[in-house]
Amino acid sequence: MDIKSRIGFLTVFFCTLFCVSFAQKSPLFVDGIYTPSAPVSGVSERQKSDLLENSLTEIEIAIKNENYNKAISLSEALIKEGFIDVRLYNFQALAYEKLDDCENAIYYASKAIFMAPSVVEPYVVRANCYFKNKKVALAKKDIDAAFVLNPKSEKAKQTRAVIYANPSKNIQKSKDSQGNLPKWFVKYLIAVAALFLILLFFRYRKPEYVDSHGRRLKEYNIKEQYNFIRLIGEGGMGKVYEAYDNALKRKVAVKRIRPELLKNGAFREQFLSEARTVAMLRHPSIVEIYTVIETTTSLYLVFEYVEGQTLETRLDIDNYIPFKEIKEIFHSVCDGLAYAHSLDIVHCDLKPGNIMISDFGPAKVMDFGVAQKIVKDKKDKESYSVAGTPAYMSPEQQRGYTSKQSDIFSLGVCLYEALIGVVPWGVKGYDLNTKKIVKPSRINPRYPKELDDLLIKALAQNEEDRIQTVEEFWKLLDACELKK
Repeated sequence: MDIKSRIGFLTVFFCTLFCVSFAQKSPLFVDGIYTPSAPVSGVSERQKSDLLENSLTEIEIAIKNENYNKAISLSEALIKEGFIDVRLYNFQALAYEKLDDCENAIYYASKAIFMAPSVVEPYVVRANCYFKNKKVALAKKDIDAAFVLNPKSEKAKQTRAVIYANPSKNIQKSKDSQGNLPKWFVKYLIAVAALFLILLFFRYRKPEYVDSHGRRLKEYNIKEQYNFIRLIGEGGMGKVYEAYDNALKRKVAVKRIRPELLKNGAFREQFLSEARTVAMLRHPSIVEIYTVIETTTSLYLVFEYVEGQTLETRLDIDNYIPFKEIKEIFHSVCDGLAYAHSLDIVHCDLKPGNIMISDFGPAKVMDFGVAQKIVKDKKDKESYSVAGTPAYMSPEQQRGYTSKQSDIFSLGVCLYEALIGVVPWGVKGYDLNTKKIVKPSRINPRYPKELDDLLIKALAQNEEDRIQTVEEFWKLLDACELKK
């Protein structure tokens, strides 16, 4: 090989090496499909949407090709990057089911059901896994729910046939094994099977009459004790009514949980457990839960009735609250929230609509409907689910877990809205890439620098950089004074 050929070969070799090195450092978006080393920050919402749909298609293809581990890793990577889509949990549940990992399959199917109670597939997956784990009652409950949602689903029909073990097949097997049976004996077996099916029908025809522990619920007419006066609020969980308690002769607020949410037995049990936990709260700055009423078809929470208006209503009407009054309101809110945190209860849905400005006393925090009991004072991604109002949710809460610092983030958003009139993300000049808020002092020069510093710390993206306790939040707010 002459000198020119060697020089040409070396030139091509080093150019190729340079290109390979550069490609490894660049973002990995292969045909619009997400890979674990691909950064999502800085990508437009349209690109994110296309990226999610392309990746979901890739996951579906992986499952069809029986490459279940690839489907799981792709789904987990997307969830860690903040993508929230019920199909991700549905695919993970299906992949784990195919790998016979029933524990994980049940976990992700439950998450999918919580996000979309009307989707059939996760019920079928969870029913099949419950059946494999010999939890027949739970399996039957889930497959019945799937069958009610879509009686034409072939997978639901097949799974239901396995779980309920078709009696006619048993008769045929018995007949084949024993030879020709007398006609009277065959008729007897058919009659017994028919009686069994009738009893089974009456036992499971109304699954809402039986809780997950097999206990039958009593018939109860709530209007015998409470006179419903008017509708005073409505949210994602249900409707709230002003009512009068005929027994105790007092006004109450009654919240009726949306019936479609109660079709999910696991959700009903989780909600009841959380409601009983929150019912332990006794504080002047927290709206008290008097009782939980569980009927055959509904679930009611009976609250203390507070005369007044919410912070949300006050802002809608006046669009401005004097700073002195803001401090009085948030002093009460911080007192109530600090008390709840001392019992390891996190509100999870703090917003102006859940802060009641009382006409005759301190402001009160209300609606602990999605509150959670923190068992360990650390984030545990597998212990919690996404719940709350997106505009007020902390970054970690949107990713699927929560902590006491999540409430502090929401508290900071509420304070910013009380000061400015809109949430930080709605102010012109908010930096979407760096998440830097527009300082309140830039909008109202009378607000002190200390107030800017308080909100910057309260709204930090990382919970470790955030204000750590509600007491510290109030101490910093109390020290702020308007400039003269």
